[in-house]
Amino acid sequence: MALIINEEQQMLKTSTKEFLDLKSPLSSLRVLRDHSYKTHDKDLWMEMVEMGWTALTIPEEYNGLNFGYVGLGQVLEEMGRKLTLSPIISTVLMSSTLISLSKNEILKTKLFQEIMNGSKLVSTAHEEGIQHNPNTINSLLSKQGEGYVLNGKKNFVIDGSISDYLIVSSKDESGSNTMLVLVDSKSDGITYNNKVHMDSRTYSDVSFRNVKVDKLNLLSEENDGDSILEKTFDIARVGLAAEMLGSVQEAFEMTMSYLKEREQFGVKIGSFQALQHRSALMFGEIELCKSIVLKALQAIDSNDSNLPKLASLAKAKLGMTFKLVSNEAVQMHGGIGVTDDADIGFFLKRARVIQRILGDSNYHLDRLAKINNY
Repeated sequence: MALIINEEQQMLKTSTKEFLDLKSPLSSLRVLRDHSYKTHDKDLWMEMVEMGWTALTIPEEYNGLNFGYVGLGQVLEEMGRKLTLSPIISTVLMSSTLISLSKNEILKTKLFQEIMNGSKLVSTAHEEGIQHNPNTINSLLSKQGEGYVLNGKKNFVIDGSISDYLIVSSKDESGSNTMLVLVDSKSDGITYNNKVHMDSRTYSDVSFRNVKVDKLNLLSEENDGDSILEKTFDIARVGLAAEMLGSVQEAFEMTMSYLKEREQFGVKIGSFQALQHRSALMFGEIELCKSIVLKALQAIDSNDSNLPKLASLAKAKLGMTFKLVSNEAVQMHGGIGVTDDADIGFFLKRARVIQRILGDSNYHLDRLAKINNY
């Protein structure tokens, strides 16, 4: 498959760029941060809903657009350029994907409609340790009468503080089956500890104590919980890589513009050979990232069996490249780069957080080695 996007995908990318340039410039992040770290602009989110972004990956039988993850990837890439604050990662990329892999048709019909019209937000709650480990699940779902009771604690829940529903991973009483359940975020027994991280986004530690769960709210069956989680995480990793791709391109372009404007010793600093060499290295790395991300997005849409390998490759490469480019960008901006007056620092801060979501570069390099039998 050629590593290019088709005409319709390019039109979506162009319209997304024009929309975000007008409605969500980089300065919007600063405004939300300075207003008590608001999680997102609700009016802007509803405009995104009207643009159809929440329906991009939802199948047509549920009235979705079924546009595919290559299309969603273009939206995420452009949002990465603007560091746009929105629930698209938690609700669309992660939760909609997990719901689509479920066999609970009643919940799928209900949730997809609510997600597409913007009336509900959904977060996936899985992490329990200090680092990403998909196999660490200590939360317990116990049978009680006709339903269940959920106990446990989840860390680093993206948009947990604003979501209407939480999709929670847990173990059944035997400890052998992974269960995925939908709970109302305002249910009795749920407590939140919300934390603002350095990227100005809010993440939540969520505790569940004897939370009642209806048996109709199970999104997994006895044997498919692990496979649903694994595929959801791989798709989400590729989506995060797409966002990082947009961010590295924007940070690079901002830095190149600065090198052409800033003068030192009577000349533009872009004429210094040392800075040219460093810029050339970044350019080459970014070009590699473009191909890796597009290949991984195409693998999702084609149901390629190599998705786990490509997802880890994309997440590892983009994590390392985002760190490299954000570091270099701040250094090339000089002293102004580390002040709050310069926007370039926002990219460095976002790099430190996003590259750790669902596994950092070291985690995915190790996973790649294991997949390749090293």
